Amino acid sequence: MIDHRRLGRELDLFVSDPLAGAGLPIWLPAGAAARHAVEEYVRELERRSGHQHVYSPPLGKRELFELSGHLGYFADDMFPPMRLSADDEFVLRPALCPHHALVFRARGRSYRELPLRIAELGGMYRSERSGVLGGLSRVRAISLNDAHTFCAPEQVGEEVGRILGLIRAAHAALGVRPAGFRLSLRGPGEKYVGDDAQWPRAEDLLRGALAGVEYVEAPGEAAFYGPKIDIQIVDAAGRESTLSTIQLDFDKPERFDLSYTDSDGSRRRPVMVHRSLVGSMERLFAYLIEVHEGAFPAWYAPVQLVLLPVDDGQADVAADLARRAVDAGLRVEVDVAGSLGARIRDAARRRVPYLGVLGPREAADGRLALRLRGGRALKPMPADAALALIGGQVAARAAELLPAD
Repeated sequence: MIDHRRLGRELDLFVSDPLAGAGLPIWLPAGAAARHAVEEYVRELERRSGHQHVYSPPLGKRELFELSGHLGYFADDMFPPMRLSADDEFVLRPALCPHHALVFRARGRSYRELPLRIAELGGMYRSERSGVLGGLSRVRAISLNDAHTFCAPEQVGEEVGRILGLIRAAHAALGVRPAGFRLSLRGPGEKYVGDDAQWPRAEDLLRGALAGVEYVEAPGEAAFYGPKIDIQIVDAAGRESTLSTIQLDFDKPERFDLSYTDSDGSRRRPVMVHRSLVGSMERLFAYLIEVHEGAFPAWYAPVQLVLLPVDDGQADVAADLARRAVDAGLRVEVDVAGSLGARIRDAARRRVPYLGVLGPREAADGRLALRLRGGRALKPMPADAALALIGGQVAARAAELLPAD
């Protein structure tokens, strides 16, 4: 069976070391390179869609999470507070939304600024039990692609529709295959907060945004502060989990006394829309490693091109070509250790998308013989043309290694 933990070890993507602690994986250089490429793509997608990025600390004072409701309704999933003095207790945050509420209220806001889209790829922490931890799919230190839109109530429907479009674009680029949509609703019990009258309103707004989309309703699966749209994935073992999510929240704007000045000069309360396009980097890559079996699309492959000089006579040419490839924005290595056959097999094991073989004739003519992941060999071509081919597929974030005919 395909398992991201096994592939992660074989491809040197991440390591879980008992000395670091369970649920606290360390991203190795190859995994970090792939993750960085994905993070850059997501940030640019958000920037182009009107999001403003911030940085906020991964911990805060106890009072912040009392105000947000997390300590009252989510404490079992949080790490214990850290007491620095009798009056100073800090908590590792289980979510980014309290800090983003502070971003909104950092100064007065006008209706002209809405929707205000605040985004961050930030750290948060959950005190998961040791028995449920595994690889990247369930961790204690989470790097979340998160954002919060503060908007007028009448803007919610359009905003949720925009977010669904961004989620579809990100999934298509990454190769995510959603297993289904779920509308997570309030269920019986005392774990929910907010005005009872607002919950049906929020649920109806999300139903409207899902018009034309096949989905299931899941009573009892809402966040403690509001209903949500969950986009589900299924891993190689058949286990279902949530990757992307959109959540409506009328409660935190009330708790944090958030307001903006409307066109008539009155003060109005915004609605807070929580959303994550691709979820946490950990769960996302647990899924991507398995769905691609480690053979990522070239644009986020850890190494995009390995140059293989046939013998020492082409070493200088290979080094110069590698520098040009790096300057062109590619991730490239030169491999000179061992026989050519062994080096080709090693690159195949590592799922490198492109191999560039340099023999005496290619070096003399300024050409490169490309081999594609999977074994297909292309006719030798000018080295600049080979780099342009690879760069074009990477820039297009194409799923295939060659341009369409």
